[in-house]
Amino acid sequence: MANFRKDKEKNKNKNKNRNKAPEQEEVFRVRTPKDREVIGLTEQRLGGSRMRVRCLDGKTRVCRIPGRLKRSLWIREGDILLVEPWEYEPETKGDILFKYRPNQIEWLRRKGYLKDLEEAEF
Repeated sequence: MANFRKDKEKNKNKNKNRNKAPEQEEVFRVRTPKDREVIGLTEQRLGGSRMRVRCLDGKTRVCRIPGRLKRSLWIREGDILLVEPWEYEPETKGDILFKYRPNQIEWLRRKGYLKDLEEAEF
């Protein structure tokens, strides 16, 4: 019985540390746009793993989440994304490749990748 109480106290202390606010994550690597890739901002969720994204090249595209990312990538309106336009219909359609986290967005702002985003006033 005494061992049970000690174990219960240990578990109680473990749970105290679990509720603390996470520290600011350090940025190690940030995926930047390469070749045809473009940074965009989610405007509207359309359903069926599709969303309307306003890209930094000035075009609005209907982008889809590829099957390999469907369950692991949850996107809301206002998220900053990395988009690859399709080879056919590159003006209106694209695939979502990556979702940036808040600390990565801050890094992109400091490095000047999101200047167009701030000027465009989405």
